[in-house]
Amino acid sequence: MRVRRGLWAAMGVLLVTLAATAVGGFSAPRPAQALNNGVARTPPMGWNSWNTFGCNINEALIRQMADAIVNNGMRDLGYKYVVVDDCWFNPNRDAQGNLQADPGRFPSGMKALGDYLHARGLLFGLYQVPREKTCAQYFGAWPGATGSLGHEYQDAQQFANWGVDFLKYDWCSPWGTINDQVTGFARMRDALAATGRPILYSINPNSIHEKTGPQRNWGDVANMWRTTEDITNAWNTGQTNGYPMGVQNIVNVTVPLAGYAGPGSFNDMDMMEVGNGGMTDTEMRSHFALWSIMASPLIAGNDIRNANTATLNILRNQNLIAINQDPLALQAVQVSNDGTRRVLAKRLANGDVAVALFNQGNATTTVSTTAAAVGKTGSSFTLRDAWTNATSTSTGAISASVPAHGTVVYRVSGGGTGNPEPTPTFRLRSEAANRCLDVNNSGTANGTTMLIWDCHSNANQQFTQTGQTLRVLGKCLDIPTTATAGSPAQLWDCTGGTNQQWNLNSNGTISNVRHPGLCLDVNNGGTTNGTTVLAWTCHGGTNQRWSRA
Repeated sequence: MRVRRGLWAAMGVLLVTLAATAVGGFSAPRPAQALNNGVARTPPMGWNSWNTFGCNINEALIRQMADAIVNNGMRDLGYKYVVVDDCWFNPNRDAQGNLQADPGRFPSGMKALGDYLHARGLLFGLYQVPREKTCAQYFGAWPGATGSLGHEYQDAQQFANWGVDFLKYDWCSPWGTINDQVTGFARMRDALAATGRPILYSINPNSIHEKTGPQRNWGDVANMWRTTEDITNAWNTGQTNGYPMGVQNIVNVTVPLAGYAGPGSFNDMDMMEVGNGGMTDTEMRSHFALWSIMASPLIAGNDIRNANTATLNILRNQNLIAINQDPLALQAVQVSNDGTRRVLAKRLANGDVAVALFNQGNATTTVSTTAAAVGKTGSSFTLRDAWTNATSTSTGAISASVPAHGTVVYRVSGGGTGNPEPTPTFRLRSEAANRCLDVNNSGTANGTTMLIWDCHSNANQQFTQTGQTLRVLGKCLDIPTTATAGSPAQLWDCTGGTNQQWNLNSNGTISNVRHPGLCLDVNNGGTTNGTTVLAWTCHGGTNQRWSRA
């Protein structure tokens, strides 16, 4: 079952900044500082019980699923973690305060289940929370209050004693600031480390809470962290980041976070819905392709025991699994996006580049890019289609006719490696207005004003950062050299002047280098479409705070 998780706590949005270094004219994200516990050097792969079964789980089901993963070849392709989600436990701890398996559902106990998985070359995952109640308990779907609050070190040792290899730790509470979350999640991180057992640590800070997943790089706390609310079995639910999330919506939130991924540290786009019937085959293929190229953990969420051939063909696509499991462990960055045609590219360890041509529209269209745009040099390339395994040659063009909601993935080899990463793009969302910085009517004349507008994927909201300049539509975000409070934020030919250079500050404000006392400001704190953006004396109010989106 799936429980409703609403938006509760109101809190300030921290600016998500991708630390970048200029390489060959491009802005390349630095590797994330990952939790150094020796696991998840590439995105974890496996299966989780929640999407299909919710609380309706027992040891026979988990053992059957494990056997199916072995028998159909998924284990040998990397699907190793079998994660038992919520509702596995006795609603009461024992007299010593230890967690216990539910005796009716798991009569053999959790250690026996772990032993069963390990004997089959699989790894054992369990669910728990840092607050008083698990999600099912919070919403009254399961009795008791057996969260780990106050029991972190005791529970971590219990997990180690049971042979647990993966802990899913779900906030599932409206309580606390993002700093409270960091403290709570870090407490279990340290407790797991104290056991001496290498346990992959997966967290979800978004449950019920304000959506803090995309607001910081959680790689110092966990091996993987959810970027959005819960996925649902649908292509698009129209949510920016609220319950529930469709595949397209999750992609939109996670694309700007590419700089956080690296060995031991991954943006988690949630368990997959491939094979659960709510999308077309084309959409499910896109789902898997995008999770693969964006270095998301590949955690299946369907009933593996009765998966049909089409589903298994997707989940066992070796070309896409190889891209996902590449040892560089990079997440693809956005090369271009006009609102319909989106191009993502991921540098691979052997010098190849994986390129996703993604059609977000509702009709077949041609999606194109070039080898140079995805960081390759030279004039002769081989393109291998990840779905058909067919190869073709190119002098630089990378293009395909892509069906609605479809994704064609090419592995591009040959030539040389020029710019290590394509330039990532992002939007800037006003905290006060929840709208994005926008070039008025997509104008490109010098002096075109900046304003706020409903966030969309068109080019006039797609910024890149090169050094301290913010670029859009081929020009630079600018204020006059003689600017004072009230001067317009505008578009101008890039000159290299300090009036076109910006500091992205830790409190979310964006201040000008030439005029350090002036910040990007939504005029009079307006929230309607078309409100102008100007330079104003920095005060740190919500109308001066911005986040990447």
